Amino acid sequence: MQDAQVGWIAAIIIGGIAGWLAEKFMNSNMGVFMNIILGIVGAIISNAILSALHISLGGGWLAYLIAGFIGACILIAVGRLIRR
Repeated sequence: MQDAQVGWIAAIIIGGIAGWLAEKFMNSNMGVFMNIILGIVGAIISNAILSALHISLGGGWLAYLIAGFIGACILIAVGRLIRR
């Protein structure tokens, strides 16, 4: 999310919130550090997927939060598939 205009500290905070929301939505228990990682990496992955589909969420913290949530849910689902 290069055009999101979100700084590193804000990315960590928003990523943590997105990861936490995804954790609750997917009924998972990951921990605070993993929530942050899931939110940030999830935002990167979902932004790449949405860009490939020519879908734009816009910029700013709300778009980063939505992208992080979507991506974190995808990562949790993929993790569950791999574990089985």
